[in-house]
Amino acid sequence: MTQNLELQTRNALSFVQKLYFEISYLIKEVEGLLHLEEEEFVIGRPSGYAVTSGKSTGLEPANVESWLSKAFTVFYVPDKETKLQSGTTTTPFHNHLRVLLLDIELEGKKNKIPRIMAGVLYDIQSKRDNYTKFEHLMFEFIYSRDKVFASAPELNYEDSYLSMKGNLFNLPLFSVQTSEDISQKIVEPMLARYRQIK
Repeated sequence: MTQNLELQTRNALSFVQKLYFEISYLIKEVEGLLHLEEEEFVIGRPSGYAVTSGKSTGLEPANVESWLSKAFTVFYVPDKETKLQSGTTTTPFHNHLRVLLLDIELEGKKNKIPRIMAGVLYDIQSKRDNYTKFEHLMFEFIYSRDKVFASAPELNYEDSYLSMKGNLFNLPLFSVQTSEDISQKIVEPMLARYRQIK
């Protein structure tokens, strides 16, 4: 019995680690393909070269559920729109700011099927004087995710921190199997939406 539990534990942890590696490869491949475009997109770095993800080490039952990250969000922005310094980017707000969003959710409160949500965000306005760059607001996609994505695919979100619009699409995570899938199912639709917004 004990050996069976030990094996199951090793297998479970190994599977989750492999899944996380595959997600990281997908995010980096999207980054590489977008950088080849005329806009020379780069990945936003709110806290270094990392995804935005909710996590917890709390022992309360609600916090224990967050020990394992279930959603990961990144954004991409044209190189000329941001500055990289000390491992983080600064993408200042302005009237015509547009960013590409890639959100991967393994399981949510409402969504039980692993999915990708992607597209363009625009008309982004900060409502706090101390939030001067888009990176400051990435927490919204983790802590307010059900509200942020409630109106998707046409996003129209506002709270006390920001307002923004978006044109998004979603697809099952495991429908993306190859580099060609990444290009055709994620990158090309993202770019089409980005280039439609002026």
